[in-house]
Amino acid sequence: MEKLKKKQYASELEELHKQLVDLQHSIIATGKRVAVIFEGRDAAGKGGVIKAISEPLNTRYTRTVALPKPNDREATQWYFQRYVEHLPAAGELVLFDRSWYNRAGVEHVMGFCDQAQYRRFMADCPVFEKLLADDGLILLKYWLAVDQEQQEERFAERATDPLKRWKISPVDVRAREQYAAYGTARDAMLKATHAQWAPWFVADFNDQKRGRLNLITHLLSRLPERAPPAKAPKLPRLKGKPERERLADKRFWIPEAV
Repeated sequence: MEKLKKKQYASELEELHKQLVDLQHSIIATGKRVAVIFEGRDAAGKGGVIKAISEPLNTRYTRTVALPKPNDREATQWYFQRYVEHLPAAGELVLFDRSWYNRAGVEHVMGFCDQAQYRRFMADCPVFEKLLADDGLILLKYWLAVDQEQQEERFAERATDPLKRWKISPVDVRAREQYAAYGTARDAMLKATHAQWAPWFVADFNDQKRGRLNLITHLLSRLPERAPPAKAPKLPRLKGKPERERLADKRFWIPEAV
């Protein structure tokens, strides 16, 4: 399939951004609590689609959660505990860049949890998510699919770009050899944790721009309710001439670089 041209992508994304702003207005007006989980292989494009969604939104009501590995204290807690405090309150949209599903993915494949912990998670997770749904929280879960050849191209780009090298962790390097194992773990995860109250959706992210547009369009379709758009505020005319920003002490100005 032919890749989207930048101009077409920008135009379509701008239209979706308008709809996302309307969606957020509805979430705030109705007091809904919405959490969206983004999972997928390394370099699938989770950060990019989260940025595309959050870019036009009011940051007071939108949060991105990307937790590091648990510290020594968190490792002794109930597994879901450290995620619970990041769930949305009324009027909030929370975007999880990876989530409690780490246990079904990287922890399981790379041996960071034992088999008993893995089996307990697979049994407990649907129950945990049912409790969230019964309490009124809307939970959507997306798996971003990417072929190994495309994944390797993105790794190579990151390795040679000084601005992107931070995206490659030692675990990412080790996990490259586990492509098939991650696929098996994904299939088991989807089968065990897909439910009407917390459904999984798989998005093709071999073309990241097209993937973002498709995912955002789907997200908007899953949350169709809209509140009336906010009216444009009427700004009174200024009296007199506009004033300049003046400081008594010019030492506070930073030097001009351009």
